[in-house]
Amino acid sequence: MASPPLFFFFLNFLSVVSAIKLPLSPFSHYTDQSPNNDPHLALRRLADSSIARAQHLKQPTSIKPNEDSLFASSAAAVKSPLTPKSYGGYSVSLSFGTPSQTIPFVFDTGSSLVWFPCTSRYLCSGCNFPGLDPTRISKFVPKDSSSSRVIGCQNPKCKFLFGSNVKCRGCDPNTRNCTVACPPYILQYGIGSTAGILLSEKLNFADLTVPDFVIGCSILSTRQPAGIAGFGRGPESLPSQMNLKRFSHCLVSRRFDDTKLSTDLDLDNGSGHKTGSKTPGLSYTPFRNNPNVSNAAFLEYYYLNLRRIFVGSKRVKIPYKLLAPGPDGNGGSILDSGSTFTFMERPVFELVAEEFAAQMSNYSREKELEKITGLGPCFNISGEGSVTVPELTFQFKGGAKMELPLSNYFTLVGSADNVCLTVVSDNAVSTTGGRRGPAIILGSFQQQNYLVEYDLENDRFGFARKKCSSP
Repeated sequence: MASPPLFFFFLNFLSVVSAIKLPLSPFSHYTDQSPNNDPHLALRRLADSSIARAQHLKQPTSIKPNEDSLFASSAAAVKSPLTPKSYGGYSVSLSFGTPSQTIPFVFDTGSSLVWFPCTSRYLCSGCNFPGLDPTRISKFVPKDSSSSRVIGCQNPKCKFLFGSNVKCRGCDPNTRNCTVACPPYILQYGIGSTAGILLSEKLNFADLTVPDFVIGCSILSTRQPAGIAGFGRGPESLPSQMNLKRFSHCLVSRRFDDTKLSTDLDLDNGSGHKTGSKTPGLSYTPFRNNPNVSNAAFLEYYYLNLRRIFVGSKRVKIPYKLLAPGPDGNGGSILDSGSTFTFMERPVFELVAEEFAAQMSNYSREKELEKITGLGPCFNISGEGSVTVPELTFQFKGGAKMELPLSNYFTLVGSADNVCLTVVSDNAVSTTGGRRGPAIILGSFQQQNYLVEYDLENDRFGFARKKCSSP
């Protein structure tokens, strides 16, 4: 029997398969058909959203009220399409419920909860994006699914989101028969937020069903017209709930935004490889241990051991305290598919930008363009028969080097006359006046045309240059 109407419930409360492949594509709220398709404005939106996202990841402010075994199939791997969109993220479609309802989600390695716009009364404020009709947002309707269940407050899975100190108002702590639901959640994502309740549902793939999957049923959102598929390290994430051994993807170029082009998001649950084996052709670096700090959000991130940054052959001398997270959680580098452009804290960014400016001093700076787009440094290359741009390289522990192709860190702006560095920063400091959170956030733009692998079983990150699609 399906759950009672969730919209009113929420208001009252506030008041065995070898492979799964999922299509992954760039996610869009903006389209080329939009009358306001100004390339300068589009870059500004992406730069601003990347900075807002970084500020959230550095100082997470998700609001979780402070008011327990999972079953998974023995599937080895699953593949699903991943598609690029001009909003700045990548979209993956997942199917939930009985019968299945298929919903698009933003693929996000920087958060853990999986949630969808929920009920026919889903409300999204600030969702009048160019090229998007807010009334046509895909929604999951629990009453149409016979497998939807509201998660109870004493259900161990309620602790996934709220921790062991969750308070069940109206429940006798001495009994396990309480019918009070798990508290509603309110989460923030930099430029948006969402609020809802937790459900237990079936996650359906072509040859695999994952029962009792914890999913967020969001009733209210701000600037979040699509759900989020959280792939972070938290217990509520998709990799954790499916007990994945590894997952991998190859992000297609952003020039395919809003097309039907997609690549596979591969979900590997174990039997498709030998323990400890490496994917041929990939360079690996171990993940870094997450800082043990009071802010639990830092435990959801994938930290890397970034050791050096090179501009051309010149090593940029970045203080070690910025490359490695300290005991307070400040510093270090993380991966985040939910960020478009890579973010660097101001001291790191200035060193990198100054080195580009020094090595490209034969081109004139476009300071006005930098103000308009939020990117920089920008250079005028008009009239040049050929342009020489130094390579940007990230070197990780163990010697693995990510030598970025030019299109992953510079972009033409407006015409073929100007190029800008697609790395962003801000002037923000924490409330105590110092640094706060990760110093470097490696975004999806810099991961285009790379096969990347999150090897969770062996706690390492693998990558290799690869043309992820054909024009």
